[in-house]
Amino acid sequence: MMDPGSAAVDAQILSEQLQAQRGAQHRDGAPPPARRRSDLARLRSALLARREAFARCISADFGHRSAYETQLADVLPVVHGIDYLRRHVRGWMRPERRAVALHFRPGRARVIHQPLGVVGIIAPWNYPLALSLMPLATAIAAGNRAMLKPSEFTPATSALLAGMLAETFPPEQVAVVTGDAAVGAAFAALPFDHLVFTGSTEVGRRVMQSASEHLVPVTLELGGKSPVIIERGLPLSGPSVSIAFGKLFNAGQTCIAPDYALVHEADLEAFVHSFARAARALYPQGAADPAYASIINDRHYERLVALLEDARGRGARVVEIEFTAGQPGRRARTLAPTLVLDTTPAMTISRTEIFGPILPIVSYRTLEEAVAYVNERPRPLALYLFAREARVERFVLEHTTSGNVTLNDTLLHFAQDDLPFGGIGASGMGAYHGREGFRALSHAKGVFEQSRCNLTWLLRPPYGRTADLLLRYLTR
Repeated sequence: MMDPGSAAVDAQILSEQLQAQRGAQHRDGAPPPARRRSDLARLRSALLARREAFARCISADFGHRSAYETQLADVLPVVHGIDYLRRHVRGWMRPERRAVALHFRPGRARVIHQPLGVVGIIAPWNYPLALSLMPLATAIAAGNRAMLKPSEFTPATSALLAGMLAETFPPEQVAVVTGDAAVGAAFAALPFDHLVFTGSTEVGRRVMQSASEHLVPVTLELGGKSPVIIERGLPLSGPSVSIAFGKLFNAGQTCIAPDYALVHEADLEAFVHSFARAARALYPQGAADPAYASIINDRHYERLVALLEDARGRGARVVEIEFTAGQPGRRARTLAPTLVLDTTPAMTISRTEIFGPILPIVSYRTLEEAVAYVNERPRPLALYLFAREARVERFVLEHTTSGNVTLNDTLLHFAQDDLPFGGIGASGMGAYHGREGFRALSHAKGVFEQSRCNLTWLLRPPYGRTADLLLRYLTR
């Protein structure tokens, strides 16, 4: 674990750590399948041995977050993800046979997947375990070494994470770098073999710019305004619970949380009431409920309040969901579930990712209008559709482009180990999870093995009638 003082020292220490890992990679070569599976098992055991300690640290960093949310969103996905990687890594490592054209036969072609080398991982604060350890587990499965930079906004969690990884792996295999934004900038500028960043689109642009200095390939998991579309006339009780859960889990501080809802104008008021009922059922004590998370810090809390003030000042109807009388007082930095109606493009809330328990509702008249609204904006990291007709599903899937999609629920595509996870355009670049994650952090090396006797000898100088006939045959 490092937390150097000056930028010059930061860069020097980080560079030395990177070179130590790269040297170890060159010395030891690619780890065999058994070593990778063993390393993943050790990571799994280390996490489970500290699961309660991590829940306490994350709650302290947030001001309050339910231990259940930490187990559901930070521990469970990593444990299941590691199990999935351990089951499949041996098969993924096997060479893949590829076809060989007639005139190169009886030569043989194959693709082997080898480690890239050293992978840099920059993790965010909202799910500080899952978004640190799943990229790390994927890097280990692909045979890489890794350097991890967790968020400075979760210092207690980062310290426990650094201690755990230092006890589990030698520093030439896995190293954790802690520090502020200046350390993060120095980290992003290192000549990694691949860099995985999860965070905001704004910071992602800077990370990609830094990585480009050394032509470092990047996987960017960003965010954006993920829409939820509700088909006209659909019974709203089920969708409202799913949407409220997806929006209010971790107090909306989720990159794939529904950012706004597209509701038919005839169903608008019914949805407002149905969402409010669902929120009250999920959190009976309102913003003071033990299951309801606090906003991570004062800056983000003030940002959310400013979004509401801007929308209200520009004519929006802001509906703060009220709970039962006599509820306990709110904790610090808790924001009640809030709906925002009658939004306009001029409002800040219509243009920026919300990342909080605020849900704008946009009315539409036709499904085509709803899809056009989505397509007029940057491509989202996630899209949600609640529909009962297959034609509606087909139309939305065929006419929108997004990261992943969950139909008739929210968030759950992230938990599918065999699906790739990633954005497109402003919501990200590249993907991890599943086989795609292994391949993203591997180099697909093509190998062609020529036979002693082959037709290519007929296509070498001096050219003659045989070469002419063979070329005509091959280009017929």
